[in-house]
Amino acid sequence: MPHLKTIEWVNDCARIIDQTALPLQLVYKDIRTAEDMFEAIKTLCVRGAPAIGVAAAFGLYLGIRDVPGSYTADAFNDELDKKADFLVSSRPTAVNLAWAIRRMKNTAHSSGPEIVEMKKALLAMAKRIMEEDRQMCLAIGKHGYELIKDYKAVLTHCNAAGLPQQNTAPALAPIYVAQEKGRIVRVYADETRPLLQGARITAFELMAAAFRSR
Repeated sequence: MPHLKTIEWVNDCARIIDQTALPLQLVYKDIRTAEDMFEAIKTLCVRGAPAIGVAAAFGLYLGIRDVPGSYTADAFNDELDKKADFLVSSRPTAVNLAWAIRRMKNTAHSSGPEIVEMKKALLAMAKRIMEEDRQMCLAIGKHGYELIKDYKAVLTHCNAAGLPQQNTAPALAPIYVAQEKGRIVRVYADETRPLLQGARITAFELMAAAFRSR
């Protein structure tokens, strides 16, 4: 599997790969505020449904991280709701974004009334959402391999890479498993307009994984 990580939590911030810079440059950005995460989602620095959901979860935590401990639980939740609505507006049509935000809000509302504990619970949930997505993709790889194991070449369409899909793509996961088993030798990655996600992102990741991509 490739070791490129779309999103990770390091040095008390969310580190993302700027997908707008690919394939010419591999650029990492450290996101420290909800406003920065809003901009990253809106400008397609981070894209793909699962990745956007994970990004939004971390963005919401970053948005309330500095709320004073003197706040009441109600005041904290009011601030949480404002940041949540703000982040959802960055990509209103992204299903995973709204889903992740709802899950984060439910976590906060059920973990009060201590502000410190609510913050801890939100960060833990953001990390959990990220790990759940990784495990889901690994499972897809294992089961999807059975569908392609007899093929020596595969065609992908549009945004198949793990970069938009948060570390391990559902579409590429079976291919990586097949690669590990010595089955797949070639992948044809076609493009998609207007952003050429296949040509830019999928092909970039496949090359990083040492595939003979076309």
